[in-house]
Amino acid sequence: MNGLDLHTVRIVQAIAEHGSITAAADALGYSQPALSQHLRRAEGRLGAPLVLRSGRGVRLTEPGRVVARHSGPILAALAAADDELLRLVEHAAGTVRVAAFPSASSTIVPKLIAHLARTHPDLRLVYTEAEPPEALAMLTEGSVDVAVTFSYPGDPADPHDNLVGTSTLRLFDDPVAVILPDGHPLAGVSAVGLDQLGADAWIAGCPLCRGHLLAACGALGVRPRIAHATDNSVAVLGLVAAGVGVALQPRLALEPLELPSGTNAHDVAPASDRSVRAVHVRGGEGVPTVAAALRALQEVTAARRA
Repeated sequence: MNGLDLHTVRIVQAIAEHGSITAAADALGYSQPALSQHLRRAEGRLGAPLVLRSGRGVRLTEPGRVVARHSGPILAALAAADDELLRLVEHAAGTVRVAAFPSASSTIVPKLIAHLARTHPDLRLVYTEAEPPEALAMLTEGSVDVAVTFSYPGDPADPHDNLVGTSTLRLFDDPVAVILPDGHPLAGVSAVGLDQLGADAWIAGCPLCRGHLLAACGALGVRPRIAHATDNSVAVLGLVAAGVGVALQPRLALEPLELPSGTNAHDVAPASDRSVRAVHVRGGEGVPTVAAALRALQEVTAARRA
């Protein structure tokens, strides 16, 4: 026995409801010969008749009555699944998991969550804060659906370089500023070259997070003298305000903060922007929840691309 198929279930239900093969065929939109032929094939597979011909009508056999008795729940479950799938596809209902770096947590992510709440109320966003290497690892292992990351030009430790099976959506370029104390000789200059800071002490990120500083200075023939290390932007600004060093900070990280008294943010010459992007598994853009999150990310960051 090869079991039932949904077409046979529908046919038996229609026969039970309408009392004849002809009426069942009309109700289902088939020709009577086509429906009879399918019924004979189904009976051959099942090894038992489902109906008995009686004059101009038919009556269900015991196996036929078993199929008819189960047809309601079967077809109801199918209809419920169809409705749920339609809701998932048309309304992007369900859950999308997003990871993003810390400075995005207070700038991009709140706008993303609010935007999706307005445009896709059936979509639940689960957010995790993670630096790009961790976010990309979570993406490749399937823990998140979208990783919002960044990369710097020339960074030898760029975690995006070894990605396989992913697609990237560029969101915007985030300018980098150099933070100087008020008393610095270059405090009155609008754009500061990193090669002008060769004698300064630097406040850098952790050894894994200072690749951009080393690469940008190295391109100008400068080796920065790193005196202090922290990835906390508030701490960085406090150290600069105390006059113990200078630092590079992305404008996105500075956006929700107030520069402490005694510090100034300057453009870097030449410009040294980081590229902010959304990374997802290749083909993920075809999943409604992921597609909705990617569109929302583009919309909430559109002004930053202007």
